[in-house]
Amino acid sequence: MHTVEVCFTPEDYHLYKKDNQAVVVIDVLRATSVICSALYHGVSKVIPVETLEDAEKYLDKGYLVAGERNGEKVKSFALGNSPLAFVSGEYHGHELVISTTNGTRAINTAMDAEQLLIGSLLNAQSIINHLLIQEMDVLLLCSGWKGKTNLEDSICAGYIAQQLKESKRFESEEDSTLISINLFESAQTNPYSFLKGSSHRRRLLKLGLAKDIKFCLKANALDIVPYYSSGIICKL
Repeated sequence: MHTVEVCFTPEDYHLYKKDNQAVVVIDVLRATSVICSALYHGVSKVIPVETLEDAEKYLDKGYLVAGERNGEKVKSFALGNSPLAFVSGEYHGHELVISTTNGTRAINTAMDAEQLLIGSLLNAQSIINHLLIQEMDVLLLCSGWKGKTNLEDSICAGYIAQQLKESKRFESEEDSTLISINLFESAQTNPYSFLKGSSHRRRLLKLGLAKDIKFCLKANALDIVPYYSSGIICKL
């Protein structure tokens, strides 16, 4: 029997990490949703970097660079942090560099994991299917917001944790996992409405990004498992 646990913020990662563990980084609104959308719609690889200074170094090298801080696009970059930017296939074959407020930081925090995957509501079932055939413990690492817990990542983690536990191949011991599962069960019929009072939904709505929010909450819309290795994220 393997374990599945939920960690609410990257700051607590050290409390949950262990050997032979698959870590799934989750940033529903919006970094991991962007990575899933980009790779699904033809971007060849994604390079997540933690700082804007690191991202800027790629501009002169001909990379497509995307970035946001506090939900807003970085002016000097071609793209912000919208998964909808890739749906047309315009960036097919490009190599994307991305830096965001929370998601890319969480990815770099867990870069030492035995297996590091990128998860969102968009590809939750694909992640679940992949994890069910691994012989590894699972940690669902929520990106949160600047070191604080957020609702949407916790709900997504709860969905994945619930499905893994229902397979009877996984168990959990932490209250964080139970909390996440309970949140998902409360939110699953209408996650958009459930998130009405959440801090990041309100933040993005003020920026006119309602379409991004609705897209990011489409469960299982993309059949893809992004995999991080040696600083690069590709399709598994």
